[in-house]
Amino acid sequence: MTKYIFVTGGVLSGLGKGTIAASIGLLVKSAGYSVTAIKIDPYLNVDAGTMSPFAHGEVFVTDDGGETDMDIGHYERFLNVDLSKKNNITSGQIYYSIIMKERRGEYLGQCVQIIPHVVNEIKERIREISRESGADVVIVEIGGTVGDIEGLPFQEAARQMRFDEGVKNTFYVHIGLAPILPSGELKTKPIQHSVQELRRIGIQPDALIARSQRHLDDEARHKLALHSNLPPSGVFSCPFLETSYEIPLMLNEQGFTKYLLERLDLEVREPDLSTWNSFVERLKKRSKPVKIAMVGKYTKLKDSYVSIIEALNHASAWNGVKPELIWIESTDIEKNPGLINELDKVDGAIILPGFGKRGSEGKIEAIKYLREEGKPTLGICFGMQLMVVEAARNLAGLRNANSTELDSNTPHPVVILSPEQLGVQDKGGTLRLGARRIIITPGTLAWRIYGTNEVYERHRHRYIVNPKYIDLLEASGIRISGYSEEGHVEIIEYGDGNSFYLGLQAHPEFKSRPLNPSPVFNEFMKYLSIRK
Repeated sequence: MTKYIFVTGGVLSGLGKGTIAASIGLLVKSAGYSVTAIKIDPYLNVDAGTMSPFAHGEVFVTDDGGETDMDIGHYERFLNVDLSKKNNITSGQIYYSIIMKERRGEYLGQCVQIIPHVVNEIKERIREISRESGADVVIVEIGGTVGDIEGLPFQEAARQMRFDEGVKNTFYVHIGLAPILPSGELKTKPIQHSVQELRRIGIQPDALIARSQRHLDDEARHKLALHSNLPPSGVFSCPFLETSYEIPLMLNEQGFTKYLLERLDLEVREPDLSTWNSFVERLKKRSKPVKIAMVGKYTKLKDSYVSIIEALNHASAWNGVKPELIWIESTDIEKNPGLINELDKVDGAIILPGFGKRGSEGKIEAIKYLREEGKPTLGICFGMQLMVVEAARNLAGLRNANSTELDSNTPHPVVILSPEQLGVQDKGGTLRLGARRIIITPGTLAWRIYGTNEVYERHRHRYIVNPKYIDLLEASGIRISGYSEEGHVEIIEYGDGNSFYLGLQAHPEFKSRPLNPSPVFNEFMKYLSIRK
């Protein structure tokens, strides 16, 4: 029978439940079992697509066009799998489905309630993903913290799954914070109260993972075991580390894999973590520093760009360089033009994605400076579009050229709404999304990067480069090195064959993996390493 592992969190959010859930998945997969992972988000949005990065961090895009929680990205990176939009379940999806069924009369006159109807819908969604994946083990991370009102139906569903599936087919992992006081004393009381809240709703955790600034000592471990009704062997320590990729190694060293497999009545096998360990060692041995400017409008919340950060880490590990990220808020450049001189100190730059007018002129000024100074530059999505705007203004001489997203009255609309988007009213799920084919032009930097005439990268955008301006852009020095099947511009370049100035409409960071870095980021880091 399928085994289900439910991961809950307590005390506060931001403890890294996603990376721990992904780490557990890696351990189980490395022991020879097939694994899939589900992220449950209790918010009422149907998906993450309409939320600001400030509200919920990065929107991670799946191959099939899902706009999902960023934890889906953690799962894909750790498990080296492509997940579906279905793997991210939200309250909005659940309630929308139930209301539609009620309107169609499918409940046959019943009074529709949280129990059983909402909870049954949740359980069926989990089982549907399990059936479609065929996985031996399904990891279900329930977002938020225990005690949150919006999370209660999902926690109840997790409780009922043990009743439905049996003790040997369900496993509950609870993650909490063990803070350290200024005196240096580590306190377990917050986790104790968190476990009490979990048990109050009917879930007795099978394992406890304590996040802290240092490892638990034996006294703290015993105290947590005693008050959580667990054996000491079921309490694990997971201090905050330099890299989250160490977490599975640390948990395995403490016997977590053996403990988990025994509890699930699975054959105990030692996970093969040799290649993963090699990657972590490469991360630790990075010695050559390279300074990379991260120019964006959501820089106050680094989780807005987590996949880009991880793609840089993946590529840097295989090129022996250590990225030092210099965060530059593009709105600050608009307020303080002198800030542009900070770019003189960096080895390269990434023009980060984002929507809307705020900070766009600051990005354009940064792009101009980087291009003129010959700094290696990578523009992603909106970043690429603004590279086109900058080139139109300063290379092609088109004064006040712009994107119609930013200025509907621009005399030179070099970036326009895609024809497929005309007439679209709803905002959620209507962007050009998911993996799309890109046709690469031979003899270009893009060709050197990918080594093939076509690739598939994930997209998330509404606007495109205006085809009416392609000839003028190319005459000014911009080279189009990638097109979509529809003939839209996908990749642009500038400079001689020895430079690195590249803009992509796609998001190559979404497909980067620790053991298989994105070709784009790998070439970017390789170029910085050689120049350094």
